[in-house]
Amino acid sequence: MTRTIFTNGAIYTFDSGQPNVEAVVVENGRILDTGSHQEMILQWGRTGSNIVDLQGKMVTPGLIDSHLHLSGVAFNFLDLDLTGVKSKSEMLGKIRDKANTVAPGQWMIGMGWDENLFTEGNIPTIEDLDHAAPHCPVYLKRICHHAFLVNSKALEMSEYHQSNPVPTGGSVVLDTRTKKPTGLLLESASQLITKYIPERSYQELKDGLKLAMQFAVKKGLTSVHTNDPAYLGGLDSTYKMYDELINHEGQGLRCNLLIDYPYLHQLKERGMFAGFGNGNLQIGAIKIFADGAFGRRTALLSEPYNDQPGQYGDAMYDQETLYQVMKEIREHSMPLAVHTIGDKALENVLDILDQFPKVKYRDRIIHTSLVREDLIQRLRDTSRIADIQPRFVVGDYPWVQERVGEKREQYLYAWKTLLSSGVLCAGGSDAPIEPVDPLLGIHAAVTRRTPGDTHDGWNAKEKLAMLEAVKLFTVGGAYATNEENHKGSISRGKFADFTVYSNNLFTMDQPDELLNTEIEMTIVGGEIKYKK
Repeated sequence: MTRTIFTNGAIYTFDSGQPNVEAVVVENGRILDTGSHQEMILQWGRTGSNIVDLQGKMVTPGLIDSHLHLSGVAFNFLDLDLTGVKSKSEMLGKIRDKANTVAPGQWMIGMGWDENLFTEGNIPTIEDLDHAAPHCPVYLKRICHHAFLVNSKALEMSEYHQSNPVPTGGSVVLDTRTKKPTGLLLESASQLITKYIPERSYQELKDGLKLAMQFAVKKGLTSVHTNDPAYLGGLDSTYKMYDELINHEGQGLRCNLLIDYPYLHQLKERGMFAGFGNGNLQIGAIKIFADGAFGRRTALLSEPYNDQPGQYGDAMYDQETLYQVMKEIREHSMPLAVHTIGDKALENVLDILDQFPKVKYRDRIIHTSLVREDLIQRLRDTSRIADIQPRFVVGDYPWVQERVGEKREQYLYAWKTLLSSGVLCAGGSDAPIEPVDPLLGIHAAVTRRTPGDTHDGWNAKEKLAMLEAVKLFTVGGAYATNEENHKGSISRGKFADFTVYSNNLFTMDQPDELLNTEIEMTIVGGEIKYKK
């Protein structure tokens, strides 16, 4: 029996019974005892316990990312990463460089471009892409995964013709003059291309996923809630991959798998359900989309877009179909995880959700980006949790102000209002759309500005206190998967998951000191999985 005492730390437990301790005793992966250094050494240190000196460093419960796509992070290791590109010319330069490594006819896949960051030029045209990569088909996902760029070779290899039917909810953008494709595809129109892209081998995907998991642990994460089956070859392949990496190869990162709605029946056939698995790997909620995103004005609003009168955004389903989809999920006693960015999308979802009985696990309202006072009150239900991404403030401002207008901005990314109204909230990154690093998410929550900016913050009244922000990524993450009795605080009997920091987040003078804070250690089940 291995017992370890992590001691000499500034340990914040988030347990109201003993908020601050100096030492934690761990046995068999769980917390056995907490208290002062002297007490814990005296009681447990004479029986051959391992002693880990935290050297006065700050410790919190292990950080949890409540919503990301580890598969997308994996692809950033495998594909062309366009995250943070600042101009059209820089983007085309990266495409040309990558094209030099790609064989003729082999697909070039990339992701992460965001024209709102461009200081020069617009979105590359199909002609630009053809010139940069004439010999290979190109498919590039926008950072939001709701818009895509392709070149002529990609259209050719996908047997595209303008008479081809476009999947419902999507569109192929045409040049107003020539009526030919510009290379930009929106929403489900991407399916015209993706069905022709060869699938990666299982081993290649697994190798990328392993790198992504190691990267997450290095950033201080002990648990993530990840949505991947559509990108990892389906339900069986996804579960097998995670099971091998976590339960058999000891990667250490605890994972809750959100499963896309098309795999619902397969999940049932496999005898899987929410909570299926063990403390390291579990099946989570069923993921569906209610609307799109602000960037392309596809988030569904109750009033028209401020910068495009008459445009309300797009519902992924009509209300009757959405009802049938949610009803089917409920008939399997599964919780829902619904992508809702616009306030009308949220209203549509709540209108249906209110008609169904609750299930064992909480329903997750993912993003909850634009709300209204009446909707906030309807979210105040302990069977629901707002699954929010603080870094969206960084990615979407200032241009998002033009989308919603001054009147509605007070309800945009209104995290403080949600929390103070009693709405349960969990914090995530939506990586690779935003960075995996939870410290950047915490920074965004407390400053509501881009690192390096000096203003008081966008919609500054919604800034969170440091404790509130850190709790989003600890306590909140545990609530999102109904694991508050196992995670989220450093309490006796819970998993021994801790994150150790180079600076004390609660005593720093300025929140920008977060940007210079490093993860010293990531501890999962009492084992040091990462050490600086």
